[in-house]
Amino acid sequence: MSRYSAAEIEAKWQEAWSKTETFKAVRDESKPKYYVLEMFPYPSGRIHMGHVRNYTMGDVIARYKMSTGHNVLHPMGWDAFGMPAENAAMAIGGHPKDWTYGNIADMRDQMKPLGLSIDWSREFATCDPEYYGQQQALFLDFLEKGLVYRKNAVVNWDPVDMTVLANEQVEGGRGWRSGALVERRELTQWFFKISDMSEELLSALDGLDNWPAKVRLMQENWIGKSRGLQFAFERTDDGDAIEVYTTRPDTLNGASFVGISPDHPLSKELEKSNADLAAFNVEARKGGTTEEAIETAPKLGFDTGLKVKHPLTGDELPVWVANFILMGYGTGAIFACPAHDQRDLDFCRKYDLPVIDTFYALEDPKPVANEAFVPPKSDKVKWVDHFAGLDEATGQEAIDATIAFAEKGGWGKGVTKYRLRDWGLSRQRYWGCPIPVVHCDDCGVVPEKKENLPIELPYDVTLDVPGNPLDRHPTWRNCACPSCGKDAQRETDTMDTFVDSSWYFARFTAPRAETPTNLDDATYWMNVDQYIGGIEHAILHLLYSRFFARAMQVCGHLPESAKEPFDALFTQGMVTHEIYQTRDEKGRPVYHLPEDVADGKLIATGEAVEIIPSAKMSKSKKNVVDPVSIISSFGADTARWFVLSDSPPERDVEWTASGAEASHKHLSRVWNLCDKIGAMDPAATGQGDEDLLREMHKAIRDVTLGVESFGFNASIAKLYGFTNTLAKSKAGAVAQKQAIKTLAQLMAPMTPHLAEDIWAHQGGEGLVIDAPWPVADEAMLVEANVTLPIQINGKRRAEISVPADMSKEEVEKIALANEAVIKALDGAQPKKLIVVPGRIVNVVI
Repeated sequence: MSRYSAAEIEAKWQEAWSKTETFKAVRDESKPKYYVLEMFPYPSGRIHMGHVRNYTMGDVIARYKMSTGHNVLHPMGWDAFGMPAENAAMAIGGHPKDWTYGNIADMRDQMKPLGLSIDWSREFATCDPEYYGQQQALFLDFLEKGLVYRKNAVVNWDPVDMTVLANEQVEGGRGWRSGALVERRELTQWFFKISDMSEELLSALDGLDNWPAKVRLMQENWIGKSRGLQFAFERTDDGDAIEVYTTRPDTLNGASFVGISPDHPLSKELEKSNADLAAFNVEARKGGTTEEAIETAPKLGFDTGLKVKHPLTGDELPVWVANFILMGYGTGAIFACPAHDQRDLDFCRKYDLPVIDTFYALEDPKPVANEAFVPPKSDKVKWVDHFAGLDEATGQEAIDATIAFAEKGGWGKGVTKYRLRDWGLSRQRYWGCPIPVVHCDDCGVVPEKKENLPIELPYDVTLDVPGNPLDRHPTWRNCACPSCGKDAQRETDTMDTFVDSSWYFARFTAPRAETPTNLDDATYWMNVDQYIGGIEHAILHLLYSRFFARAMQVCGHLPESAKEPFDALFTQGMVTHEIYQTRDEKGRPVYHLPEDVADGKLIATGEAVEIIPSAKMSKSKKNVVDPVSIISSFGADTARWFVLSDSPPERDVEWTASGAEASHKHLSRVWNLCDKIGAMDPAATGQGDEDLLREMHKAIRDVTLGVESFGFNASIAKLYGFTNTLAKSKAGAVAQKQAIKTLAQLMAPMTPHLAEDIWAHQGGEGLVIDAPWPVADEAMLVEANVTLPIQINGKRRAEISVPADMSKEEVEKIALANEAVIKALDGAQPKKLIVVPGRIVNVVI
C-alpha cells in the first residue's frame, strides 16, 4: 500500500478480530482478570463525540490490559427504559419498543466502526424481558429480606406526564420532560430501604481511594450525616406535643415560631374543621419537594392559632403551617430561628414575626436586618445570654453543649440523622420494568411467584392520552392471586429506571444466567476494576449501585467482596465545539452548522458570525459533530487519536476541524514511515542504533506510565516525539524495524487498526493485540552521556556533554578546556572549581 487508507485498513482488521473472537471474554482462573466498563448509553438513536471519547478511553485501558496478560471483560448494553421512548412514540405515533430497538440497532451500527474491543456476545438492553425478568426476581428477593416496603409518601407529581418524578428530574420546579409545574402529591409507593445502609454507605467512602475526591464528597453530602437535638414543644391546649429535630439547637433562644408541614398529622387533623387551612394546604402541596423548589418558591404560611411552650423560658410560641417544611425531613416540624436561617427570616419578615439574635460575630456585631447571620460551625461567636452559660464559643462547641444540657435536663436527646431518604421506585408509566406484585381482595398485596417471571409488558397499548396505559389495558392487569388463586389485579406501577442501571454491571458477568447472576462468574469477574462515566452520575446512579451491590450480596447474588462494586472510577470531560451564531431582526440568536461557516463568515452570504468557544455540543445550537461523518472522512483511528490527544481526559476537549485534519496527517505520516522502513534493505547498517533504541525504551516507559495513570494525552505527546525521532534516525534497518514495531504496539490501544497493519507489514507474529506489551529495559534508560551546564561566577555561560560515569577530575579538565571558560579566565587560575556529578560545573574567578 503506497498511502494510508483508513477505510481499507479498519474494515480489514475489524473483520479479523471478529473471525478470531478476539474480544470474547471467557472465565479463566489461570489468568488475572480485568473488568473495564463505561456507563452504558441511552438509545437515543445517534452516537455523539462524547460517546466516542468515553468508549475510546475504556478501550485504551481494555486493550492495554489484554496486552499485559489480563483476561479482560469489556461489555456493552443499553439503558433502554424511560419516558423519552414514550414521548417519542406519542410524537410519531409509533411504539416505545419499536422506537427503542430501532435506535439500538442504529447506534450499534454507528459504534462498531470505532473498533472497540467489546464482547458483543454479552450485549443486552434493560428492556429485554430476560433482563427485567431477573430484575423482578431481585425485587422479590429484596422484599423477602425486608429491603423493600410500601407506604404512603409525598412525591413530586408531573401533572402532564402524570407520573412521579425523582428530585433530580425536577428542574426549576418543572418536570424535566414536560416542563409542567411539579406538584406535591401523596401516593402509595414502593421504597427500597437504602436509609438502613446510610452509615455503611458513608463510612465505606473512605476506602474508595481510586475515586475522585469530589465524587466522594458529593456522595457524603447527599447522605448528609448530622447530629442534632430532638425534643418536643408542649401545646398550651393540652394536645399532643409537637416533636422537632434540629441541627442547630444552640439557637433555641432565638425561636420565633414552631412550623409544621402541610402534610404533618396535626395539619391534616386541623384542616378537617378549618376550610381556610384546607385550601392553604391544597395550594402548598402544589410545590415540588426538591430543595431547589423549596428555596425558590415564595414562603407561604398559615397561622393555626395554636400555641406551644418554649422548653426553657416557658414563653408561648405560635404554630404555623409553612409550605417550605416537608414531612420527609426530620419530624416534619421545626422551630424557626429567623436571625440565623434565611428561609425562616424571609418567612418572619413577610408575616411580621419577631427576629431574635442569639449570637453575634466577635468583630463588628450588628443586629440582623434582611440577611440571616449564619456563620460556619467552626467559627467562634459571642453568645447572647446562652442558657448553657456560654460566652465565646464555636457553633459546634455550642451545639455539643446544648445537647448535653438538654439530656442532663431530661427535655431532649442527641440524635444522629441522615439526609438520605429511602428510594421511592414507583413510576406511573408504561415503558419500565413492571413491579412483580399482585393485589388481591382477600390476601392483600402478594408477591408474584418466580416461576411466573418475567411479567412482560403488553405490546398492545395506547399512548394517545396522558397517564399510565397499563391502567387502561383491558386484560393485562387481570390475573390470579399467587396465594389463593382467586381473581386479582397486577400492580400497574413500573420501576424507576435508576433500578435498571443499578445492577447491570453484575448481570454482565453472566448475561444469560437463569438467575440474576451466576455466583461463580460474579466472584471471578467482580469488582469492576475501572468504571468510566460522566460527573452527572456522581450521586444517585453510583449511590444506588452501591446500595444494590450490598442488597444483592445479602440475597446471595454477589460475593462479600463486591459490596463496593467499582474499585476505580474516572469521570471524563465533555467534547465541546464552537457555536456559530448571527442575530435576527429582533436580536435573537440564529445558529449555523460548522460546515456553513468559513473564516468567521457564512459561506452563503459572507455575513460575519459570532463565535462562542468551547460550548457543550447541542443539537439545538447546531454545534454537534457527527462521529459517523468523521469516521467516513478520516477513519476511526483519527477520531480516537484526536479525542485522546488534545486535553487531559478529565477536562473538556474542543473538537476542531483543523485538529482532526492534523491527527489524520500524523497517522498518515506514521504509515508512510512504516512503508519506508519496510522497503529498507534488511542488511542495511547505519549510525545511532543505540541512541534510537534508548529513545524507544524511554517511549515504552513514558507511554506505559501515561496509560496506567489515565494520562492518555501525555502518552500521545510522547508518541509524537518518538515518531519524530524515528523519522530523523539514521540507524540501520534492524534497529528501525524494531522501533517501528514497538511504535505500533504503543499506539495499539489508541489506534488499533493502524497498529495492526503496521505490525503485519513489519512481519509481526499474529495480531498486535495478542503480542505482549513491551517492557522498558532499565539499562537502556540510563543515559550514556549527560549534559552539564557550566556556571561562571553564578551565571550560565556554556555546557558540556560527558559520559555519565566520568570522574570529577576528568570533568574538571574538560570544563577548563571549554572556550567560554578559557576566555573568562584570561590566563588566570580559577579561585574555585566545583563539580556536582551529573548536575553542574561551577567556576569561580
